[in-house]
Amino acid sequence: MKKCFYVLSYVLLGIMMTMVYLPNAYAQGIDVNDLKTWANYERYAEANKTAGTPVAVFMGNSITDNWARMHSEFFTENNFVGRGISGQVTAQMLVRFRADVLNLHPKVVVILAGTNDIARNDKYVPVEHVVGNIISMVELAQAHGIKPIILSILPAAKYPWRPEITDSTQQILQINAMLESYAKLNGVSYIDFFTLMKDENQGLPKKYSPDGVHPNLEGYAIMEPIVKAEILRLCR
Repeated sequence: MKKCFYVLSYVLLGIMMTMVYLPNAYAQGIDVNDLKTWANYERYAEANKTAGTPVAVFMGNSITDNWARMHSEFFTENNFVGRGISGQVTAQMLVRFRADVLNLHPKVVVILAGTNDIARNDKYVPVEHVVGNIISMVELAQAHGIKPIILSILPAAKYPWRPEITDSTQQILQINAMLESYAKLNGVSYIDFFTLMKDENQGLPKKYSPDGVHPNLEGYAIMEPIVKAEILRLCR
């Protein structure tokens, strides 16, 4: 009986040690390239180390991501940096706002967000929470002495990757109206690109976008002087 007790004790000890050390051993064997965070902190981790102190950070999704990639001169010549990540929703931007905006100490942050929430890229999010996430980014910026500019959600009559969303325009208009109202009440800069760029179907016209959602260089050419002028105004 005594011998059985010792054997059982060793077995239990072995199981406990396996439970303690196996996760660590497993973690050590994971390829670092597979360690992806939900908010994608790693996307700009290295770039942020050498970003210096930009005049403005552009926070957003693929529209901002493409902007910095397709017309990099607009950013480099004006000491702006792009921190857009394709596919992201406002909650992900809010989570990485400290790493990709606050820690860079810019004078201005340009926020263009919300269309992927409507497209349900990360499940359904009620419009009031989309607006709340953007407002939280604004308030975080202000708390750190950074002046925010809210850009309206751009026109998108439909999302090619999410055809079941049939009320995108209604949601965009609702969110934009709420953001504009908030901006007016709180003295925050707001730029209405929806009204400026929409076509008869309430989407982006083909001359500004190949898919009705993402601007091309002509589309960005409409946006750039307006955004730049507002950034310079806030920096005076």
